[in-house]
Amino acid sequence: MSYDVNHLKGTGCSRFVMASSVNIKNGLFNTKKSLRLKIPSFIRIQRPTEIKCLRALTNSTSQHNEKYCFDIIKDSVSQKTIGLIRMQFWKSAVEDIYRDDPPAQPISAELWRAVRKHTLTKRWMLRIINEREKDIEDRAYRNLQELEAYGENTQSSLLYLLLETLGVRNVHADHAASHIGKAQGILTCLRATPYNSSRRKVYLPMDICMLHGASQEDFIRDSREQNVRDVVYDIASQAHVHLQHARSFSMDAPRAAMPAFLQTVVLEDYLHRVRKADFDVFHPSLQKRNPMLPFHLYLRSWKKTY
Repeated sequence: MSYDVNHLKGTGCSRFVMASSVNIKNGLFNTKKSLRLKIPSFIRIQRPTEIKCLRALTNSTSQHNEKYCFDIIKDSVSQKTIGLIRMQFWKSAVEDIYRDDPPAQPISAELWRAVRKHTLTKRWMLRIINEREKDIEDRAYRNLQELEAYGENTQSSLLYLLLETLGVRNVHADHAASHIGKAQGILTCLRATPYNSSRRKVYLPMDICMLHGASQEDFIRDSREQNVRDVVYDIASQAHVHLQHARSFSMDAPRAAMPAFLQTVVLEDYLHRVRKADFDVFHPSLQKRNPMLPFHLYLRSWKKTY
């Protein structure tokens, strides 16, 4: 889906970001690349322990817990079989957690406590793991809908769990989470393009690339031709549409849900910067941190908006 470039004007990626002493993470869920951004310690969120362990189930912040987390499997294992074994471990771990017999492993223990305390839905955890297992195939997305489905099954599922830890069970909040997760999945794939291209890998939706006559070799060569920019424009436009849909529920979603949605600030920021770079995904400015991002996060947190 595409729309006029002016729609992106004024709008504000990779993995959730977190300083070691901070109780909230914001950013883009990433299986292909990792960047970090420090968030000021005055941004707080309720139930930090449960939220940290849920993030840990789908995200890794260092090599030390690599063997427990599967967002870096494709970069950390050379054989698909090893990755599948790790996925099977987490499937079994989740089943054991819901039988009140968690494995003797730190993240599993914290997940078990969170499940008992907040009655977390097992389906969301298993959906994340199953989608990650499919993603081990390490191939480009066939179309934009497939990329959206990945965002829904991973990012949105994680947001549903975070909402449950916040005590929010509301259909409007769920709709917002669905669209935010899709936007996050789309922009993660887009933002990781320079890194993936350096490894001679391209994961962008093939249907949009074919529509504009852009080949994988164009991205591997860091091409800045108009057809490559058109691909980036279409993908960014779809993410923007999802953000707009998510915000259409802001008046109906409970204010208690807002902390779970603060990553929209990071998504909006990247959309703003890629528009400013004229949709050149390889522009050097897109590889730099925005020093004002912590302030914007604090402002949204204070206003309780997303």
